[in-house]
Amino acid sequence: MTSEGFAPAKINLALHLTGLRDDGYHLLDSLVVFADVGDQINAEAADGLSLTVSGPFAEGVPVDDSNLVLKAARHLRSLRGVTDGAALHLEKKLPHGGGIGGGSSDAAATIRVLARLWGVAPLTAQEALVLGADVPVCLAAPQPMFMRGIGDVLEPAEGIPEGWLVLVNPRVPVPTQAVFKLHDKLYPVANPGLEDFRFDKDIGKFEAWLLGQRNDLTKVACEEQIAPVVSDVLEALQKLTSVREMSGSGSTCWGWFRSQDASEIAAEQLAQSHPDWWVKAARISGSS
Repeated sequence: MTSEGFAPAKINLALHLTGLRDDGYHLLDSLVVFADVGDQINAEAADGLSLTVSGPFAEGVPVDDSNLVLKAARHLRSLRGVTDGAALHLEKKLPHGGGIGGGSSDAAATIRVLARLWGVAPLTAQEALVLGADVPVCLAAPQPMFMRGIGDVLEPAEGIPEGWLVLVNPRVPVPTQAVFKLHDKLYPVANPGLEDFRFDKDIGKFEAWLLGQRNDLTKVACEEQIAPVVSDVLEALQKLTSVREMSGSGSTCWGWFRSQDASEIAAEQLAQSHPDWWVKAARISGSS
């Protein structure tokens, strides 16, 4: 018996840091969408739990219990009282350390895949939070979501239009903890949240709203001691679209386009001018 699932790239179209809790967790206000590019998870019934990895970004991905895929599997099995196992395979197509939720989306996909294989209910967002701040929102894919609190307050984002992105990763991983630590040293930890707006699937209004938002981690990621190449990526995107930003804690950045043709042309130009970068045109799902 087998089960398989898709782990889409998670894109932060806006990421505002709004505070810092006493326990060190950051409060945030973010709009998250999901792209049609991502990793693939396959599971086959087995006695124990195991993981193998392949794909263009398989190198350096652990296959022991430090991998979120196995952590998610063990957490689901424990909470649902499952005694069965699974042989899991991850096809890694997304760059790791890229700010597009690769590990978190893999964990969420694993939960969905194994819930089907084992015939149990998938984890709730609250149950999945222990696996990481981005795992609960990734369980909601492909529905666009507002993510607040420490990632535990989720709300469907209504009226988001379907669109196209060009995703660019300079193949330089960014350590999330280092970015947050440097941010707290250099910049205010309490900033305004997202601006309220009714999108009504109006592309022009949505683009105007995006231009007024920000990612509070972008400046930090561009610092010399983190990944200054992120500045080069954003500059290259700015020549092609006015709506662009970094996703998550980096280093992947995105540019917004209104059509598939426009995104694919832009992606081809970037890939030719920067052959060392990972570049993908991707469709994002609008609100259901």
